[in-house]
Amino acid sequence: MNKKSICLYFQVHQPARLRLYRFFDIGKDSHYYDDFVSRTEVRRAVRDCYLPMNELLLSLIKEHKGAFKVSFSIPGATLELLERYAPEVVDSFRALVDTGCVEMLCETYYHSLASLTSPSEFRHQVLKQKDKIKEVFGVESVTFRNTELIYSDNIGSEVYDMGFKTMLVEGAKQVVGWRNPDFVYSCAAQPKLKLLLRNYSLSDDLAVRFSDTSWDVYPLTAEKYAGWVRNAEGDIVNLFMDYEAFGMRHPSESGIFSFFKELPGALLADGSMKFVTPADVARSIKSVGTIEVDDPVSWSSVESDMSLFLGNELQQDAFNKLYAQTEKLAILADPVLWADFGHLQESANFYYMSTKFFADGAKMLNPSPYGTPYEAFINYMNALSDFIIRVDNALAVKAE
Repeated sequence: MNKKSICLYFQVHQPARLRLYRFFDIGKDSHYYDDFVSRTEVRRAVRDCYLPMNELLLSLIKEHKGAFKVSFSIPGATLELLERYAPEVVDSFRALVDTGCVEMLCETYYHSLASLTSPSEFRHQVLKQKDKIKEVFGVESVTFRNTELIYSDNIGSEVYDMGFKTMLVEGAKQVVGWRNPDFVYSCAAQPKLKLLLRNYSLSDDLAVRFSDTSWDVYPLTAEKYAGWVRNAEGDIVNLFMDYEAFGMRHPSESGIFSFFKELPGALLADGSMKFVTPADVARSIKSVGTIEVDDPVSWSSVESDMSLFLGNELQQDAFNKLYAQTEKLAILADPVLWADFGHLQESANFYYMSTKFFADGAKMLNPSPYGTPYEAFINYMNALSDFIIRVDNALAVKAE
């Protein structure tokens, strides 16, 4: 009997927080980051999520003697923050990778939206990220996961051209259509690229709904959840979620750690299922067909589109002005400017400008440090204005 595969993936992300950057700072102070807040938030994530969850995963891998497997992606910019403020957690991730049961995926170095507008910048960040994973963990990334699971046929072709054979994708309705997301598919524009579609319902049961006391199936038990996964009809169930859901969105007192401690055993109990990594899938599970995706999709909103990041004029204005600097930066080849350009690309900057939550009163999964989206936009544009002045001044000097 063929066993059903379970692909469990976690996204680890901590952005470099922008400081309060006023209009009068433009042209006078080009340090854009709130290092104190970044350190505080990183240390909180390490305390509440990363260290306890990493310890739990390591114990589960040992307990199940290699039958339990997980995958991670950690942007290079986040690794830089962890190396600076919590090197012990980098060591704990390294210990997980060293078990041979953890795959490190590749993504954009700055958790950016570059794939939507700049193929050259997208490629630059992906290759930089691949080098960072090799440097920190000593492994080659063979699977790609784009920021926010952003995917289209064109992006898939670019990813394949960079050497990846497998990519993670949101199992959105506009992607799946009449199909079942619990199978392996391939890119319509590049059929050699395998696509793993997130089962968004089962993934969000853990990532979003677990501690919601108004949920009609609350409280969720490992046995109940394992039954849902077992009843899914298909070859593979892809459970993709933010790592910060564990211990942060769902605090320890919600029972999330106790639940997860029991989950692998519950899933493996009857021998009908097995854990796999995306690399395992690339080697062992065949595609059942191609999927055509013309417009970019993501896992970031109910609509599974880009509206959470580029859905209003504020976001679009900031996005367009930022990426208009790409060619100028290529001429300058200044590493300091390139680093600031990278951090200004971080998706969180655009997320905080979203008016979707502000308009309907919905709760943001990742709360904004700004009072309103407009404050986020003004703060960002002040910093971006200073950055553009620096780029133009450097070009003027180079031309002399």
